[in-house]
Amino acid sequence: MALPPTGTQWQLTSGDVEAVVVEVGGGLRTLTVAGVDVVAGYPVGDMAPAGRGQLLVPWPNRIRDGRYRFDGREHELPITERSTDNASHGLVRWEAFRPTERDEDRVVLVHTLHPRPGYPFALEARVAWQVDPRGLTCATTITNVGHDAAPVGYGAHPYLALGSTPASQARLTVPADRVVLVDPDRKLPVGTHEVADSPFDLRGGEPLGDRDIDNAYTGLERGPDGCWTVTLEGGPAGRTTRLWGGPGLDWVQVFTGRSTPASLGEGLATGIAVEPLACPPDAFNSGEGVIDLQPGATWTGQWGIEIG
Repeated sequence: MALPPTGTQWQLTSGDVEAVVVEVGGGLRTLTVAGVDVVAGYPVGDMAPAGRGQLLVPWPNRIRDGRYRFDGREHELPITERSTDNASHGLVRWEAFRPTERDEDRVVLVHTLHPRPGYPFALEARVAWQVDPRGLTCATTITNVGHDAAPVGYGAHPYLALGSTPASQARLTVPADRVVLVDPDRKLPVGTHEVADSPFDLRGGEPLGDRDIDNAYTGLERGPDGCWTVTLEGGPAGRTTRLWGGPGLDWVQVFTGRSTPASLGEGLATGIAVEPLACPPDAFNSGEGVIDLQPGATWTGQWGIEIG
């Protein structure tokens, strides 16, 4: 039997909630409730397109020219996004994760990131995926298993499914009062601004209309549990989908994909990427949100998706 492009598939089940997590990148391929898509996933015979469901370690989004300075040393990463000449979305998207725990509703995957040119640091990434009748939870632990301090960021790249709802009619509520603006060509930050009186203000839950968004938000309003929640109304079968992020995830990227529809994968289910982040784009150069992870130290972050 031919091996799927994303390697071993682990199906998680709890009542009507089912998810499929994959070996390659340790990411999420599908999430359904009673057979209806909650995330816009991809077929088992495909590689993950446009970052769908992938984990972004040890940085999310882009690093300008692949270059950064840390602890007095210059580093240069391979350019992985030729259209912008940047290093994009970390180093584990196409690496194998190994299972260390497995239950019907849960799997724990681990990947050891060894030192390499451009990132001469050693990390262990542990991700626990779990489903329950409310939805899905992703808990990530990153440990510095090397001898030197390491710059670390984190992100995840799920697309919330739209079903037959046109993106212009979807209602996306993002409880953030600031947005990172980027230049149109290289998608790199040019400043962080208040969202008030701008097309980036998604606090009111109005239909997206013709807004084209590929930006990180911060200044997120958190509830008594310490979590922020982004809400999508108008998903499949009229469901309300909520993506939440816990402490340590102080940014969320929203990507509507309007300007580059082909990148979403022709013929695939439509969706809007809502990406919990530990740091904004180009953080290895700005220093904003970067975790200075000392040898033996651990960072943890947790996010999840709930279905209404």
